[in-house]
Amino acid sequence: MSNTPHELRDDFPEYANKIHELKGNDAHFAKLEAEYHQVNREIHRIEIGEEHVSQFAEEDLRKKRILLKDEIYSLLKQN
Repeated sequence: MSNTPHELRDDFPEYANKIHELKGNDAHFAKLEAEYHQVNREIHRIEIGEEHVSQFAEEDLRKKRILLKDEIYSLLKQN
């Protein structure tokens, strides 16, 4: 599987330029985006069987990804 689902640019294509701009100009946004990217990749590794964790750990990661995505979306809408 070469494509990682839930990439921000795919989920929010209308904000692609804004994502790029904020990553370079807003340290808080850049930190959130990097953390989202790391969690998303970890979930992807679990989904394809490269990494094995408990069901509870996977659920916690998915919840964390949702919270990060919500915060990122909120910042995209207000800027």
